[in-house]
Amino acid sequence: MSLRTTFKRQSDITLAFIAATVLLLPGLLVALLVRLTSPGPILYWSERVGENNRIFRMPKFRTMRTDTPAVATHLLQDPARWLTPIGGFLRKTSLDELPQLWSILKGDMSFVGPRPALFNQDDLIALRTEREVHRILPGLTGWAQINGRDELPIPQKVALDAEYLLRQSFWFDLKIIWLTALKVMRSEGVTH
Repeated sequence: MSLRTTFKRQSDITLAFIAATVLLLPGLLVALLVRLTSPGPILYWSERVGENNRIFRMPKFRTMRTDTPAVATHLLQDPARWLTPIGGFLRKTSLDELPQLWSILKGDMSFVGPRPALFNQDDLIALRTEREVHRILPGLTGWAQINGRDELPIPQKVALDAEYLLRQSFWFDLKIIWLTALKVMRSEGVTH
């Protein structure tokens, strides 16, 4: 393991513990709201593609009804009809992402990297593998996220992921985290 990778891992663990402590009460409130507003589990565990195309289970607060097909949201016909009563709000504010701190602590994810693909997004997985993006941990946020998020076509998303692979550094990660915070506060780039 390189010095950069070790430093990034230690930074991820430290930041995840701090974030989990600060966000504990809001997270409990969100969990309660999910439980009270729709039947089903509080968390949704989806199979995602991680480093070296290894499948892992990633938690999110559930924003969709339990009978929603397991496909990327943009592939659903009328995605809004599948949302729970607070699902749109959770997605718009990115509060549904809070449980991913678990995936960071576990080592399946990092704070910054390409967003983990769904196990069945074959086109995205193939392009990332071709560009060697699959060699790095996926992230809670990434360069593609702040440059368009849900609005980007897959080839453009992969091009940005590949650019991150080449440019990754502590300072670039800090820039991405800062820009992500600004986008989340403005609810930019969320279409579903």
